[in-house]
Amino acid sequence: MSRLLHLSDTHFGTELPAVLSALERLVACVRPEVLVLSGDITQRATAAQFASARDWLARLPVPHRLVIGGNHDIPLFDLAERLRHPYRRLSAAFGAEREPRLDLPDWQVLTLDTTRWWRHRDGTLSRAQIARTANTLQAAAPGQIRVVVTHHPLHVTRSGDEVHRPTHHREALSAWAGAGADLLLSGHIHLPAVVPVAVEPLPAPPGAEPRPPRRVWSIQAGTAVSRRLREGIPNTVMLLEGLSGERHGRLCRCETWQCPPEGGAFRRVASQLLALSPLRG
Repeated sequence: MSRLLHLSDTHFGTELPAVLSALERLVACVRPEVLVLSGDITQRATAAQFASARDWLARLPVPHRLVIGGNHDIPLFDLAERLRHPYRRLSAAFGAEREPRLDLPDWQVLTLDTTRWWRHRDGTLSRAQIARTANTLQAAAPGQIRVVVTHHPLHVTRSGDEVHRPTHHREALSAWAGAGADLLLSGHIHLPAVVPVAVEPLPAPPGAEPRPPRRVWSIQAGTAVSRRLREGIPNTVMLLEGLSGERHGRLCRCETWQCPPEGGAFRRVASQLLALSPLRG
């Protein structure tokens, strides 16, 4: 099966040239079919920062790219632009579709915009976004790994990061897990993590058999290429690969790759085999 490279929080304007070069070499080596950038493309949402990000991504030999904005991709200090055209620079660089999706034989990738122009840092999911995503997940082909991408994380590993989860995150987790989501990709908090999450289902209709919790995997990318590191954790990206075979069920390999800020090379520091939940009939 093909590979998916997940990176986040590039924060162009604070990028490290040596790390950019190292990531280019990694992409050339592992040759992913899909690249997902889960927000905070830029540091201050300037036209020049967006252009730098666009030009760098265009150099990477990846057939499919999905890019969404983060809270840093809305102008902060240019108040007129933030009020009148908050997403104009993002759209000029990466297209008007702020929630791109991808269907391949082995991947269904759905992205959602959790930013709102009136919020500085916090994220939001509307109930319309949640319902639309659940419906699309239910329509996925049996051979696809079902991936939902947001900038703000639906699950966090530290209590201090609870404030970074978007509104309605519990409702989204229940709805998407019930609809068959396998992987939840996000960024924003600059802490790489791969965590299984047991999600309680939505209440069953009257007379229906109650359903047990379903496991989904929360995958947090770290800081991809920026100097804005957290707690000394090196620049980090995630590489995912679906594994086929009826003998062992549905599986996905998740590799964590890191590079020191001074550059050199990205090195694989962890590899986990993720058991994906069976699809419900």
